[in-house]
Amino acid sequence: MEKIILKAQPREASGKGPCRQIRNSGQIPAVVYKDGKAGFNVQVDNKDLWRALHTTAGENAIITMNLSGEGKASTKTVIVKEVQIDPVNDKVLHVDFQEISLTERLKVNVPIVLKGEAIGVKENDGVLAQVLWELQVECLPTEIPAHIEVHVDSLHIGQLISVKELQVPAGVKVVEDPEQVVVTVNPPAKEEAVAAAVEGAPAAEEPELIKKGKKEEEEEGAEEGKEAEKTEKPSKPGKPEKE
Repeated sequence: MEKIILKAQPREASGKGPCRQIRNSGQIPAVVYKDGKAGFNVQVDNKDLWRALHTTAGENAIITMNLSGEGKASTKTVIVKEVQIDPVNDKVLHVDFQEISLTERLKVNVPIVLKGEAIGVKENDGVLAQVLWELQVECLPTEIPAHIEVHVDSLHIGQLISVKELQVPAGVKVVEDPEQVVVTVNPPAKEEAVAAAVEGAPAAEEPELIKKGKKEEEEEGAEEGKEAEKTEKPSKPGKPEKE
């Protein structure tokens, strides 16, 4: 297990303005929680945080936080609970850490990684659909897997893999619903589009036919009216009718 050390300093300032100033100085505002309750506010170096989050363990990395300030120093074992990202520039805005004990089990979300190419996709042009992207598990901090692999090679169109079929390391307990679908292979999208077009064709053509029929009836009525006017005119030309 990779050892990650992150330096942190206590911070008293909070709110949008002070936190913006902290970020402008190259630091990231953060909070350390313990037992679900907010413990204390800290700030960490942006570059150091980036390195801590981009190890093989990902966001579930076990971090040794060295806290210094006001002549005091302490060490906390933490994991990242939540990272707030700016949707415009993808920069980190705030981080929630959770203080943990290496001897106590905890619940974390582990990424699901698909492996291989489904036979239904390769041979029948099916569409692979991943429904579940993370798996919630319970285990000791030292036993958190970096990810859960799901092999999809044998999947045909209409087949799926559910949570109960996943292989997880020993000591790891899955918390998710066993029947939850993880990945499935759907029929080709182009076939569904053609089928939808064929089914909708009669309904789309029928109003058009009705409109054409009505137009033809109106034109025929107009022609009949003209013929009637001709027959009603006097036989002697040049003599206008009296009003």
